[in-house]
Amino acid sequence: MPQQETSPTKSGASSRRAWLKGVAAAATGPILLLGERAPVLGSGSHTYEFVSDWAKTPASVQFGYTHGVAVDRQHRVIIHNRSKDAVAFFDENGQFIKSWGPEFAVGAHGLLLNVEDNQEFLYLADPERGLVAKTTLDGEYIWTREVPRESGVYTSPKQYKPTNVAVAPNGDVYVADGYGLSYIHQYSPKAEYIRTWGGKGSAPGRLDCPHGIWLDSRGPQPVLVVADRSNARLQYFSLDGQSLSMVTNDLRRPCHFDQRNGELLVPDLYGEVTIFDRNNKLITHLGDNLNVWKTKGWPNIPHDQRVAGKFVSPHAACWDQAGNILVVEWISDGRVTKLRRVA
Repeated sequence: MPQQETSPTKSGASSRRAWLKGVAAAATGPILLLGERAPVLGSGSHTYEFVSDWAKTPASVQFGYTHGVAVDRQHRVIIHNRSKDAVAFFDENGQFIKSWGPEFAVGAHGLLLNVEDNQEFLYLADPERGLVAKTTLDGEYIWTREVPRESGVYTSPKQYKPTNVAVAPNGDVYVADGYGLSYIHQYSPKAEYIRTWGGKGSAPGRLDCPHGIWLDSRGPQPVLVVADRSNARLQYFSLDGQSLSMVTNDLRRPCHFDQRNGELLVPDLYGEVTIFDRNNKLITHLGDNLNVWKTKGWPNIPHDQRVAGKFVSPHAACWDQAGNILVVEWISDGRVTKLRRVA
């Protein structure tokens, strides 16, 4: 592709633009035509530039479904995806640093980074193998936990398919069985079983695909918020499992969470990323792609239908230290977008 052209005619410019659009359609991701700027989403203090294909992988690293994302204290972005490089690290500019975790190639899903006694740990959920693991950032295992037989709710290990993890201030661990029987399981910091609640249903206290779980510390007391995805709501619980309240507005299929400065970030599988204020009132929807989930082949739609500025299937999202947002989508070859905060 030529780097520069001098004084093109009107017809020549039109031909070149058509040619460039053809290249964009055939490429492996959205391409901005020369002279075009990245789409800008939101407004006011929630204005972001949509940076497509942010993560730059070497030829030896190919993403599978991108399921989880977190940012560590070194500003490294960690992406949990279904490939041999299941736990992949990138610098602030999207350059690949390292990876590990081929054992998660088939089942990589939830990813939580938690700071404990000034050390960072990862909690990794694998619904295909039916386990949750706690590791260091270098991949050293602290513990693994499989089906909680003590709960008495499973007749087969295959029924247990954990999707995400939350950790309380005292170190207790909460596991959401999002793809299994829709229970929440509580453990001690050493992964010793404590209790179970939930189960499939729509009544208060019941859940239908509790896909994400998060310790919400924005209020006077920490509570658990669950992305009750198939019920299209958020459900709040006390740390001992008592149902407290629900959020039912402005949601389609909520997946997971992050929080910053009193705001809650909610990636929504049906084509948008939502931000709520401290009172869970809508601030904005970002990249809204209404009814994209009805597209033939969704979420694995052709690359020329993955429009810059619009999401396909947001599965996880998080803020970095500068207030930018990283979004990963449930797409077979992965999709990682940075929403760069516009000052």
